[in-house]
Amino acid sequence: MTLRVYVDRISHPCREVIIFCMLNGIDFEEVRIDLSKRQHLTPEFKGINPLMQIPAIMDGRFKLSESHAVLRYLASAFPGIADHWYPADLYQRAKVESVLDWHRANFPCGPAGYVSKSVLAPAIGLPLNPQAAAKAEKILIASLAKIESVWLQKKGRFLLGSDQPSIADLSLACEIMQLEVVDEKDRERILGPFKRVQKWLNDTKNAMAPHFEEVHSILAEVEEKLQKQRNAIGSRITEAGRKPDLHSKM
Repeated sequence: MTLRVYVDRISHPCREVIIFCMLNGIDFEEVRIDLSKRQHLTPEFKGINPLMQIPAIMDGRFKLSESHAVLRYLASAFPGIADHWYPADLYQRAKVESVLDWHRANFPCGPAGYVSKSVLAPAIGLPLNPQAAAKAEKILIASLAKIESVWLQKKGRFLLGSDQPSIADLSLACEIMQLEVVDEKDRERILGPFKRVQKWLNDTKNAMAPHFEEVHSILAEVEEKLQKQRNAIGSRITEAGRKPDLHSKM
């Protein structure tokens, strides 16, 4: 029976799972759960994942949620998956696990929090929150500094000094890619100081081509829509400034 993957590509944990399947030739059916329409809260989806979150998978009768758990399962359950994704060696695997645990404990309040609260919330039916966005930006910058100074200190191109990517590289890269939907000057302000992070991100994109870029193309579509909205707002503000002040002539 074909693996069923319940996802919305706007979500970075969902993109992790899709890309992993594509990269490793896993036959799967992508089932769209539209977050903007709150489809993850329906009784039908609750039967797939009682927590009503995506991604989730169904492999035969087996159901599983949480992207890191799903990645571990896929790397272990399907034949022919290269060892570098989730190493069999106990020590190497433990190092990958340490990045994954740090990621879930620290990072989601960073890129995802910043992007969601500053620009993306309306796309999934939530209000913008500038105060929360400012707080998330501080967490994001601190987290990028940790990646730069801790996880990318060794000689290899990828996290922990590896010459090939692991599921930890895939997961972190997908989340940082959320920054593609913010204004270019904001993205440069945040990512610009972290040269190792930028190189690692480019190496990860290249190592996972063409699927990484293909799956992330949805972010370009979102960014284009957001840019049009920003331009429209700017035009309205400019036009309002040009209107004559009738009261000043009285």
